[in-house]
Amino acid sequence: MRKILIVGAGQSGLQLALGLQSQGYEITLMSNRTADEIRSGRVMSTQCMFHTALQHERDLKLGFWESQAPRIEGLGVSVAAPDSSRAVDWVGTLDGYAQSVDQRVKMAGWMETFAQRGGQLVIHGAAVSDLDFFARTYDLVLVSAGKGELVSMFGRDAARSPYDAPQRALAVSYVHGLGPRPEHPEYDAVRCNLVPGVGELFVMPTLTTSGRADILFWEGIPGGPLDAFQGIKDPAEHLSLTLKLMERFTPWEYARATKAELTDANGTLSGRYAPTVRKPIGRLPSGGLVLGVADVVVANDPITGQGSNSASKCAASYLDSIVSHGDRPFDEAWMRSAFDRYWDTARHVTKWTNAMLGVPPEHVLNLIGAAGQLPRVADRFANGFNDPADFENFFYEPEKTNAFLAEAAEAAEAAAEAAGAAGTA
Repeated sequence: MRKILIVGAGQSGLQLALGLQSQGYEITLMSNRTADEIRSGRVMSTQCMFHTALQHERDLKLGFWESQAPRIEGLGVSVAAPDSSRAVDWVGTLDGYAQSVDQRVKMAGWMETFAQRGGQLVIHGAAVSDLDFFARTYDLVLVSAGKGELVSMFGRDAARSPYDAPQRALAVSYVHGLGPRPEHPEYDAVRCNLVPGVGELFVMPTLTTSGRADILFWEGIPGGPLDAFQGIKDPAEHLSLTLKLMERFTPWEYARATKAELTDANGTLSGRYAPTVRKPIGRLPSGGLVLGVADVVVANDPITGQGSNSASKCAASYLDSIVSHGDRPFDEAWMRSAFDRYWDTARHVTKWTNAMLGVPPEHVLNLIGAAGQLPRVADRFANGFNDPADFENFFYEPEKTNAFLAEAAEAAEAAAEAAGAAGTA
């Protein structure tokens, strides 16, 4: 039986550990916190997961909270005008629903499941020296803990990392008491509110430790008016500032939030990091090799909501690469091939995310504006969050964007004519 060590108990580490466990591998999982500490700790992310990522969980029979979590059936975009009204407002329909489950709920539950199924769970904050010792006794060591000393083993890939500083200041609040959405009260959607030159506000339903809730997530351009959460330790003050900024920049969202209150004292999070792609293989002092997983090696800004989706896709890709490798050694060549296979998917996420962090070119502004009149455009943009590779076909190049908009307008006109003819028949 092959022995594998996974360091880090987040979305990717736990999904991979449980997947390999189900295939008969002997898995040791290292976490710096117990399940109870995770469950009672601070929120870790916003984690809206789209269809493909959710399906990876279903394939492993890990969708424990699917019947409880809100079904997110759409993705909407609003653009603020200079007077804080909405210049653009539309919602696209997702082909398969998305869901957000607070990682405190999911990671604690998955960790307990891993232990119940016979996995070896070690509660210990691993250092490079620990891995140097353990690497000699395992067939493969995977590092999925995306912060701290361990990440320093993986060098920055400058060719794939255009930014060397944070591009957004992040501030998250989990709340109860958000009012119904007047635009589509009959179904849930993630709402992306773009404030040009200032930042973005994302609002999404979630399942948290106390049941149904909503997440308010500001992404502020550094140095701008939304970059105001540094040094705020008091959760109530954090929420108060979140709401104050909503009233100023997105009053249509603030109108729903006048009775919002935090889900719990640990329901806030703030910080910033530079989007970075790293080299996938870490070399230990003794010469042993470890393979980086998910945001250890590909850390994108959360502006496109891809973090947990990418973690799930990375875990699924690595699971296939490991199982298909059989009894052969997990050498450097295999590690590179396993990462390259994942990068074939991840590169689309990185390209799209980095594009969204910049000032949008005219053809992208036209695309976002046209989605308000053309449901086909809104739907395709929304479903790009599930499959970012599709943006290659209509987003980056003006010629492809214009051709798609012309095709969508023609189809809408033909549909309108057909409906009119049917009405007069």
